[in-house]
Amino acid sequence: MPAHEKQMSGGTAPGRVLPRALLFAVMCSTVLVGESRHAAAFEIFGIKLWGASKEDADIVDPLRYAVTINAPDADKELRKKLENASALKGDADHPVSGSLGLMAKARSDREQLVAALYADARYEGVVTITIDGKAIDDLPPDAEFKGPQPIPVVVDIAPGPKFTLGNIRLEGDAAGLMSADYGLIAGGDAGSGAVLKAEALIVRTLKEQGRPLAKVTGRRIVADHNTSTLDVTLTVAAGPVAGYGATTVSGTEKVDRDFTEYMTGLKRGRQYSPQEISDARDRLLALEVFNSVTLKEADKLDADGNIPIGVQVSERKPRYFGLGGSFSNIEGLGLEGYWGNRNLFGQAEKLRIDGSISGIGSNDLSQLNYNAGIMFEKPGVIGPASKFFANVKTVLEHPDAYDHFSVKGETGISYDLNKKQTVSAAVALDYSRITDAFGKHKYLIASIPLQYVYDNRDNRLNPTSGFRVLAYAEPSYDIMSGAAFLKLKGEGSAYQSLDTASKFVLAERVAVGSIVGAGLESVPADRRFYSGGGGSVRGYSYQGIGPKDINGQPIGGLSFFETSVEMRIGITDTIGIVPFVDAGTVSTKSAPNFSEVKVGAGVGLRYVTPFGPLRIDAAVPLNRDPTDPHFGIYAGIGQAF
Repeated sequence: MPAHEKQMSGGTAPGRVLPRALLFAVMCSTVLVGESRHAAAFEIFGIKLWGASKEDADIVDPLRYAVTINAPDADKELRKKLENASALKGDADHPVSGSLGLMAKARSDREQLVAALYADARYEGVVTITIDGKAIDDLPPDAEFKGPQPIPVVVDIAPGPKFTLGNIRLEGDAAGLMSADYGLIAGGDAGSGAVLKAEALIVRTLKEQGRPLAKVTGRRIVADHNTSTLDVTLTVAAGPVAGYGATTVSGTEKVDRDFTEYMTGLKRGRQYSPQEISDARDRLLALEVFNSVTLKEADKLDADGNIPIGVQVSERKPRYFGLGGSFSNIEGLGLEGYWGNRNLFGQAEKLRIDGSISGIGSNDLSQLNYNAGIMFEKPGVIGPASKFFANVKTVLEHPDAYDHFSVKGETGISYDLNKKQTVSAAVALDYSRITDAFGKHKYLIASIPLQYVYDNRDNRLNPTSGFRVLAYAEPSYDIMSGAAFLKLKGEGSAYQSLDTASKFVLAERVAVGSIVGAGLESVPADRRFYSGGGGSVRGYSYQGIGPKDINGQPIGGLSFFETSVEMRIGITDTIGIVPFVDAGTVSTKSAPNFSEVKVGAGVGLRYVTPFGPLRIDAAVPLNRDPTDPHFGIYAGIGQAF
């Protein structure tokens, strides 16, 4: 088939070979980059309350325009993709810098729209843009738009037919691979994104064999307009198997450079693995001392046949502070504050001091709850995947179940088995004075907390898929009374998106716990199990579910069971509603009593922010006792689980 040059209108001729460099550039351009704007006006959550944008005020020769996009043959989904790809549409509320700025924006927009058509496998699409009634290709370079503003801009899009894949060939070192394993199937998706994804997966397969220099060396894409098919030929060079060479770190300022290299965990001479490169990047980001981390393999092997690795980092400010709060009509207002240093001695050591007060509005001033603590962490003590931690906490609290003062110290080690699994072990000593239904007691508890976590959620703040499992065991001994007991707890949460856009996410949680080895009176009240409240069974008061004394106050239990189900429904990109049902029970026995399960139900409102969803939940108890509240309202940051 003869090769022809690509027409700027976005159309292609029958049997045309799409130029390699141009197709690659257009494919890559389907990744749209959002430009951040700094506003002089006061804004909160992206809503401008007053004032004009500083960016708009700084524009030289501001020219406003009004854009209309016509795509009569595009379906609803494609039209949305095109509108999202259009910078003219996205920036319509902001002026451009003069006539030249408008023409430049229009020409750039045409390429972005053509890229969006290619991403949807529309290789015969045509994009035409006119400014003030004139096609942009007919405008002279010095054109001036003197008419009344906004200047009309019209974008006409003829998408054309949707192409499918035709003949597919993998050549070079990829000749032995099956194209279908990478999504390249005759009659399948021919979108530019599918081709790029297949290329990346093929290269990844070869790199997983320890070949860091694997790359695509040839690409021939032929669009046959007679059959609306796209023929793809990819040539790949695998390169030799190699180990890690020298790791070179740049960009560090206050963080120790040698420590940064050590924390990558890339041992010189060990066979190269792309997964290890990804894990090293994640490990450095998890130190929380870097804004960005980039690991890049060199373009050639060193004299020893190994691949040098370059690490480029950008540091965060080491010190930080913050304030937070929560509210419930049952539990009152809670406030917290914290200060921390992420890089205390130059090797990502963390020091954090925090304090909180709660029960404001629901408790007497003399019965407010206070918490304060100091925490220290040092990563990399027994390998890059390890972390030493130590903390001291003091608590003075007055929930309905007891009055409690304690000072607790703890130190231990956590270790990441891999990206999804973490184990930890610690030793703790806790002195406490507690007044509860059984009288006044003093305790000095020595314990060994042990924990295992498996977490493959796609997002820690607002997950839409995956699950998290926690297993916890804490053998404890009261030095004062001689009582010994074992506290066990398990918790699991799962998330499943019911549609491709994750507008409907089903979330479930189950938690169960048991204390064995001692009776209820021998276990300190703050270590017993309770249920009810905003982080438990909504609709009930804090610790309000379970056995009570003769005065109707909760006494806690030796076992508990809780479960929750939520349907997280996205109304817009930032606003969602969440109907939910919670259930829980607490028993004085070491096994849960499922004949006394309390159930609450309600609905919540979510507003998604970069630091997690803002949450307001309202719930009612479905099988309330006379002492239970009629409803509960809870507000905080983050999903309920």
